[in-house]
Amino acid sequence: MSVTFSTIKPGLRLADQVASALEQEIRAGRLAEGERLPTEVALVQQFGVSRTVVREAVSRLKSSGLVDARQGSGMYVRRPGFEPLHFDPMSAASKEAVLQIVEVRRALEAEVAELAAQRRTEEDMTRIRTALAAIDAAVAGGRDGVEEDVQFHRVIAEAARNPFLMRTLDYLSQFLRSATRVTRANEARHAPFAADVLREHEVLVAAIAAGDPVAARGAAATHMRNAAQRILQADPAFWAQEGHRLAQDLVGAER
Repeated sequence: MSVTFSTIKPGLRLADQVASALEQEIRAGRLAEGERLPTEVALVQQFGVSRTVVREAVSRLKSSGLVDARQGSGMYVRRPGFEPLHFDPMSAASKEAVLQIVEVRRALEAEVAELAAQRRTEEDMTRIRTALAAIDAAVAGGRDGVEEDVQFHRVIAEAARNPFLMRTLDYLSQFLRSATRVTRANEARHAPFAADVLREHEVLVAAIAAGDPVAARGAAATHMRNAAQRILQADPAFWAQEGHRLAQDLVGAER
């Protein structure tokens, strides 16, 4: 085999790093379909890890359908199937990953808001306003408001009445929720940030209530752009501690 691997660094789980490195080579075609994986001994030497770590990593690849065991012969690469939204664990627990999720949200939320402004009913508006009030109530009660924030945006999406958009949001929900935990934790540390979020939510609701799709799209996109800016302005101490810990949920969200 022409592919060689470097020893891995301490940090995230070693098995995750080994599995990620192997998977990257398989999906890039550098480990081709039908090719035999390096032996366990070879992988131990190249990655600088124990046999237990290698076995766990290979087991993950097998569970993902990326390798097959052949009796008495070893593990062989299978053709990679479609695996939507896979995050490399080495990059997922990072500020950059959170910002990338916010970018995804900006694209989706802007479209959702435009459609909601066109299609919402008075019943929808009652639910949207109730969901908005629930965020304030959660914060006043000492909670982080994450679930309430997620629900607020979901209620707006329901008003868009597009089942394919809803299914997309449902599929992405764990990633979106994990990123929301980071953004809200950062915002909670700064009173001006929290006030800005409230104001942005109110502007969004007003545009949807007015039936103004252009204003609604703009309000949603602005809210997400500002969310990204607030992450960029986070105190280094936040990211070194709480922000990094919360962002690691993005790694678990894919499993």
